[in-house]
Amino acid sequence: MARDNLDDLLVFFAVARERNFTRAAARLGMTQSALSHIVRALEARLGVRLLTRTTRSVSLTEAGERLLQNVAPRIEEIEAEIAAISELGGKPAGTIRITAVDHVISSVLWPRIAPLLPLHPDLHVELSADYRIVDIAAERYDIGVRHGDQVDKDMIAVRLTPDIRMRIVGAPFYFADRAAPASLADLMQHNCINLRLASSGGIYAWELRHEGRDVEARVRGQAVFTDAGHILEAALDGAGLGFLPDELVAPHLAAGRLRSVMEDWCPLWPGLHAYYPSRRHSSRALGLVIDAIRHRA
Repeated sequence: MARDNLDDLLVFFAVARERNFTRAAARLGMTQSALSHIVRALEARLGVRLLTRTTRSVSLTEAGERLLQNVAPRIEEIEAEIAAISELGGKPAGTIRITAVDHVISSVLWPRIAPLLPLHPDLHVELSADYRIVDIAAERYDIGVRHGDQVDKDMIAVRLTPDIRMRIVGAPFYFADRAAPASLADLMQHNCINLRLASSGGIYAWELRHEGRDVEARVRGQAVFTDAGHILEAALDGAGLGFLPDELVAPHLAAGRLRSVMEDWCPLWPGLHAYYPSRRHSSRALGLVIDAIRHRA
């Protein structure tokens, strides 16, 4: 294969995954017009249309979908093997891309990764905050982070945390003129701080559990955020009740800045796990990061 064809394929894969020329251009550090020219030239050489373009969207043709699904993974495997071979004679090097929710990055991943970087100057780590269930292979992440029951069976999974207790919390002064909720009916009368899901655009239903029964509570309130960090800030400000992991609220509970309620309704969730495709197992840089972030009792 001519080198030009390979370079152009990598550009096409970026556009195909983003379904958007502007986002792909930003990701590759190129202009949108340059990307469009490269894709059109590739289509001309192959003699087939790969993308269907409208003023608002970009979609794959049957040929484009086949190219993305069948060729992109093979090129990624080649890149992974070349990176692994290059590491055999030197220091761990390269960029490890990780996707996780924001509070996991700040409370779990970054504190464990930060001490690693000064020791390995050729190692780079990119941490992306995202509440979506990301297809790490399609979006070219090296590591994803999810709760243990959400990890696909074909992935290698490494535990990052013990199982996680969820909490319903509010500031003490929030309860100054109202009784703490003790039942689901009580909870529905409170001002609750909601989370909007990036994946669907809908409001997250609090996943509670009481007397062995799972309950989805569609609570109401005045404030809606797209991340747990802002929900925590709003709860500390007395704006209402938040539904948050213990690891995020524990220091504030201990200091008396927050109060936990309905504890018999709050479930224990499977701990966080890092996961990655088995074909990337040979990378020394990946192995170094995985070892740094894994859970140690």
